[in-house]
Amino acid sequence: MDKSEKLLRAFRDFDAANEQDPNTEDDQGTVYPKELLYAMRMTEMLDEFAPDASEALQLTARCQHICRWEISRESYDMDRVGYLKWRQDLKKFHAEKASEILEKVGYPQEVIDRVAFLLLKKKLKRDPETQTLEDVICLVFLQYYLEPFLAKHPEEKLIEILQKTWHKMSEKGREAALRLPLPDGSRALIGKALNR
Repeated sequence: MDKSEKLLRAFRDFDAANEQDPNTEDDQGTVYPKELLYAMRMTEMLDEFAPDASEALQLTARCQHICRWEISRESYDMDRVGYLKWRQDLKKFHAEKASEILEKVGYPQEVIDRVAFLLLKKKLKRDPETQTLEDVICLVFLQYYLEPFLAKHPEEKLIEILQKTWHKMSEKGREAALRLPLPDGSRALIGKALNR
């Protein structure tokens, strides 16, 4: 998809913010700030999954975890209520951060509002772009982050996570998930989760 100069400027500013992430991740021998790598993976997956995505959706995918490290999970109660509160606060934080950057870049308010709407995951299953964003998030998780989870959690917990992930996805997203080049362990676990 062609990317406008304004979009590329916004990407650069989002990336500059995410380059400050003190957490790092190795990808094929190159070490990246964790959220910068995540943002790049989101853009790459969106380009593949929805090549005609609107500019607002492209912007949202790139900033979906912007500066996520600034609100740590450990600063909330380590239970389900604390987890959900953390997730809600993160969505609002990402929307505010993204809006500030988009305003500086010169986007009109309607685009800024639309990106915030998508970051807040409003109308999942009812708004096609919110659903596409969720599909891309799930695909990125399955392709890049499921395998590390395998070593950290018991199988029952992983099956529950995969079933919840599957439930959030559209039919198109599920079809794309089954075509991902996943390691055997991840593929086998998805098979178990879907057969329950």
